Amino acid sequence: MRHQITIGKHVVGDGSPVFIIAEIGINHNGDINIAKRLIDAAVLAGCNAIKLQKRTPELCVPPEQQSIMRETPWGLMTYLEYRHRIELNKDQYIEIASYCHERGIEWFASPWDEPSVDFLEQFGPACYKIASASLTDHDLLQYVRSTGRPIILSTGMSTPEQIDLAINILGLENLAIMHATSTYPCPPEQLNLRMIPTLREKYPIPIGYSGHETGLQTTIAAVVLGSNLIERHITLDRAMWGSDQAASIEPHGFMRLVRDIRIVETALGDGQKRVYDSEVAVMKKLRRNVNNPKND
Repeated sequence: MRHQITIGKHVVGDGSPVFIIAEIGINHNGDINIAKRLIDAAVLAGCNAIKLQKRTPELCVPPEQQSIMRETPWGLMTYLEYRHRIELNKDQYIEIASYCHERGIEWFASPWDEPSVDFLEQFGPACYKIASASLTDHDLLQYVRSTGRPIILSTGMSTPEQIDLAINILGLENLAIMHATSTYPCPPEQLNLRMIPTLREKYPIPIGYSGHETGLQTTIAAVVLGSNLIERHITLDRAMWGSDQAASIEPHGFMRLVRDIRIVETALGDGQKRVYDSEVAVMKKLRRNVNNPKND
């Protein structure tokens, strides 16, 4: 039997609606007002959750890159200073947690290091997401698992062996897996959506899709192929500053995406053939009798 997990107030898995995540990531550029506008856009679109990213810059930026100078919208600064500039602080996370509760949407984050897990624990996120880049950080996997919260594991830029090892560390309980290709934006020929049924055959847990392509249709195809969760980046404007903006979806696009996912998941049905009441009148009018080729 395929397991389900619970994220906040949502049951996720077969038999439940697709769990739709708007990944804000770092598209807020360190601005709480932009973050709130992105939350509003996710709520308006009908998403179930928003996701952020949390890093301790001194741990996540390699030493040789920390002092590299970089042009930013806030002037010339070192890469380490830039990473600090776009991190939300404790007061801002308090505000975000409260705002999401007020707007009725779940929130969680991808912690990139152990201190970030400790930081996020203060606010009671609905779950944790393991970013594709962190799949081989086994110490981090164990630390996140120790919180007891549900985990979503992203599998971009990973081999089957690396995925298996990560899952052996995390265990299957309270776990969902996301198929992903970590190219931003990702060309269609590298999406490999048939990995979704492959993962479904291998692991008896919710399987999802984290997309970084520019269009919407391939994400909807992921639902047809059996995705229980969908994650796409959200932005106010794809031309904004930031490495993830170009692979993100603007608010009106996200509204169309959620609308179409809900239509498609309804249209998929349960796979059991039946005659619908709406067909009966048509059947009486058009059905041909095997003993009499004339219309009834």
